[in-house]
Amino acid sequence: MNKIYQKLTLMFAALLLCSTWVAAVNLLPTGRVSGHSFTTTVLKSGSILIVGGYNTNKSLNTARVYSPSTNAITPTGIMENPVRVWHTSTLLANGKVLVAGGAIKTGLTASAELYDPATNSFSATGVMAKARYVHTATLLPNGKVLMVGGAGQLSTAELYDPAKGKFMPTGMMENPARTWHTATLLPSGKVLIAGGKSGSNFLSSAELYDPISNTFSSTGEMGGERYWHSATLLSNGEVLIAGGIDEGGYTASAELYNPTTGIFTPTNSLRAERGDHIATLMPSGQVFFEAGESKDGHLPEPEFYNPNQGSIVADNSTSPSSEMSMQ
Repeated sequence: MNKIYQKLTLMFAALLLCSTWVAAVNLLPTGRVSGHSFTTTVLKSGSILIVGGYNTNKSLNTARVYSPSTNAITPTGIMENPVRVWHTSTLLANGKVLVAGGAIKTGLTASAELYDPATNSFSATGVMAKARYVHTATLLPNGKVLMVGGAGQLSTAELYDPAKGKFMPTGMMENPARTWHTATLLPSGKVLIAGGKSGSNFLSSAELYDPISNTFSSTGEMGGERYWHSATLLSNGEVLIAGGIDEGGYTASAELYNPTTGIFTPTNSLRAERGDHIATLMPSGQVFFEAGESKDGHLPEPEFYNPNQGSIVADNSTSPSSEMSMQ
């Protein structure tokens, strides 16, 4: 089985590990899907929407839904922009999914569309003020979606209002531009924007978006520059920043952000250097690291982070991902 398909299959397992309705250990889906640069969104039904992406350097012109109840992958209705990569997909409060930005056949796009699980179809919605690619999208407590940064040296941000189906500008970031960063919704309702790249420069800076004032403000600086990392909100309200790429290549370093003090502090490193990986908060409070890319090109082994001990341990459990047949 090729590496990209293995990564996608492991991703399904990581998403499903937290779901109480998964009992079977054989999670290999019927209907092979491979590729990269797609998005995955867990719908309210428990099914997983897979949108766009590449397959062997060819853009995919479909969206698909994986159903755990049937263990099958089926196509959806035709997308408004049938070819889309490096976009964002955000589950809205009404159960629909906002698919925004990315790149299409003609280049970067500001277009957006909505997927409706009730009709299994897509429809056009508002257009962003700026074409965005490798940006972030965060669902806010008020139901709006915050779009931040993106390729094209963007320091701008905008909000999508599902009630109006429109995008509107919001505050400018403190950093002049940011791509490949992370955006994490904090318990306070603010959003932590961390790391990424600005042109060819790696970023260690971080900032907070306040939805009340619609402004960005600087917060503590990470211990080192990184992009393609993960940012996971822990049960105690802190944010675990892990892995990614720094000036030296793929890294295993990790640090914690404390929203109360606004300070990043180092914590134990991952066992394996990895970037573009999946980090999933488990019901136990541990963080499950899966898949990703590494310096030697091999798929890194799964591992767990225990926030109570600040330690990383190998995944030696009989989790669905470890029991899948890798053909």
